[in-house]
Amino acid sequence: MSTQPGQQTTWLTQEAYDRLSAELEDAKGPRRADIVAKIEAAREEGDLKENGGYHAAKDEQGKLEARIRQLTQLLREAKVGEAPPDDGIAEPGMVVEVKYDDGDVERFLIGSREDKPADLTVYSANSPLGLALTGAKAGDQVTYTLPNGGSMTVELLSAEPYTG
Repeated sequence: MSTQPGQQTTWLTQEAYDRLSAELEDAKGPRRADIVAKIEAAREEGDLKENGGYHAAKDEQGKLEARIRQLTQLLREAKVGEAPPDDGIAEPGMVVEVKYDDGDVERFLIGSREDKPADLTVYSANSPLGLALTGAKAGDQVTYTLPNGGSMTVELLSAEPYTG
């Protein structure tokens, strides 16, 4: 998967892309209009300093506008539904199986947490583990930094395209 410098590409299934697109349209249309109406109604009540309804509606508006910006960027930069090649190399859109130092084995999708497949955990391609695994092949051992500053090594057992 190629990206331009500074560009973050997120792999999404078509289903996730469609769901997020519908959420964005709803946020830009009916939800935004509802919040504007709440703000207007609260303004008509008078003194805005002690108007809890006004402040709650403004807070809700701020959260909605932030979500709209997040969805707009995510959808603009998403790589949709194109499964990566079945070449055994870990990258976004691949279901990988790894073995940890303690012998535990875990299977997960390298992708976007917005995808939320029912049967798999999703690790972001930009997470420390996702970044470390990207480009690895079965048998490769990769080391990544843990949130506490320590490090962990995992062995990639397999990588196959996510088929949904």
